[in-house]
Amino acid sequence: MLFELGCSALLNEPATTVNHLQAALEEPELDPALREAITYRLAQALAHTDRMGEAAELVSVEGRSSTNPRTRLRMQAEGFKWNAFRADEEDSAARSRRLARLADHLTTRGMAERYILGLRAWDAMVRGEPAAVALSYAEEALGDGLSWTDEDWGFEVPVMVALTFMYCDQPGRADELFSRGIAECENRGWRGAHLSFGLTLLGYIRFCRGRLAEAEDLVHGGLRIADRVGQRIPAQWFALGILIEILLARGRVDEAQELSDRYNYGQVVPNAVVYPDSETVYSELLLARGLRSDAEQRLRAVGRRLDRRGMRNPAWCPWRPLLAEALAQADPAEAQKVADEGVELARRFGTAGAIGRALHSAAKVATGAKSLKLLAEAVHYLERSPSAYELACALVDHGTALSRAGLPQDASELLIRGMESAVVCGADALAARARDELAASGLRPLRLRAVGTDSLTAQEKTVADRAARGWENTRIAEELGIRERAVELLLSGVFRKIGTDLAGLPELLRHAENRPAPGTPPR
Repeated sequence: MLFELGCSALLNEPATTVNHLQAALEEPELDPALREAITYRLAQALAHTDRMGEAAELVSVEGRSSTNPRTRLRMQAEGFKWNAFRADEEDSAARSRRLARLADHLTTRGMAERYILGLRAWDAMVRGEPAAVALSYAEEALGDGLSWTDEDWGFEVPVMVALTFMYCDQPGRADELFSRGIAECENRGWRGAHLSFGLTLLGYIRFCRGRLAEAEDLVHGGLRIADRVGQRIPAQWFALGILIEILLARGRVDEAQELSDRYNYGQVVPNAVVYPDSETVYSELLLARGLRSDAEQRLRAVGRRLDRRGMRNPAWCPWRPLLAEALAQADPAEAQKVADEGVELARRFGTAGAIGRALHSAAKVATGAKSLKLLAEAVHYLERSPSAYELACALVDHGTALSRAGLPQDASELLIRGMESAVVCGADALAARARDELAASGLRPLRLRAVGTDSLTAQEKTVADRAARGWENTRIAEELGIRERAVELLLSGVFRKIGTDLAGLPELLRHAENRPAPGTPPR
């Protein structure tokens, strides 16, 4: 009875669930299967109330005491999961080594094994191992699908697997998985923390795809649900960080600060690992307000904390690019050194989006010809990624730099492309900056080209089909009778529209016709 009472409260009142399940676990002579179920649910409820350490310790104790091999494996998987989310984990490197050894020696593919593979995918991504490694584990874990509403296993690992695709330059794949997961929750009538996380993180995926207005609406919805579930809980921290990032991208700094003040964001450090990292997001807000010294101090602390844990992927937490920006005026040499470290780590991870963003950040703290070279290289990589907003930023910055270097004609094409992309993304401040730079150069577009549709044009479909079959751009250009640069630009549009890089194109192209457009709300 206590177990059933606790489970019934989990979605909307996890603190009540903790009380009921702790009492249930104290009952004498529990059936082993019931004890396992109580332990799993209690750990989940503890985690959702920001008590990660207790959750990890609970499953560790149960795993050591159980005599059932499947129960031990399951508790081991749960331990890996909750320790990964602990902000105070002391030896993350040892956990990563144990997880890697276990994942590589699995001989079957039951649910426990697939969850371990999913956790290995996430760990590889966060640590900045090559994206291909993380994706291979994610594909194995996903198999024919992972349910979000399996009450015996939970939704956390399916979410981590989906987000691994997002961070590996395949947000369209993550978008599909999240839309299905949210529909699953709604069909079951789940309206609490699960749905909050789903809406919030789907908003984050849309943000990464450059759909800022859609992202903002989704995250607001996730935050409203989180507010009803409880205060200072992980669901709330996730929503606040993502919403602040979106507001900053849209140029609404005062609104972002007001939101931060209302929730005391940046003043309280959560016990859970959240993403985007709360201290990093708050530092980004400080930089937007011109408070470089305060941002520098916080970002150095973030770097010490994450490097100690081996969390070095700049695509997951871009503290190095932000620290470089904070240092640019006071110590340009150190700023360049920090930015170069970010580029090196991004190249190790290997996605076009991560490399392009790191190069763009390095360009911001460089000068003269070196800055122009880095900006051109950043645009080159970002055109090969699904990162629409970051590409718009790089285009505008590159165009601005060329204009100020006395090359207005070269600048105009980049500024116009950047302005059009910013408008489509909903990045109002960026679009205004591009428009002002064009006006200052005496160049003003007559009207924006129609670039707002998410549907592939006939020519984009043809180019995408050939690229997905492994054709080189030169061969595609010869067949279609167009320049190779035209093929590159067509593919760039494909990557942004369906949300993938070249590696993920074959898989997503198979689903592109049937997948709802990014503006379609999940049902």
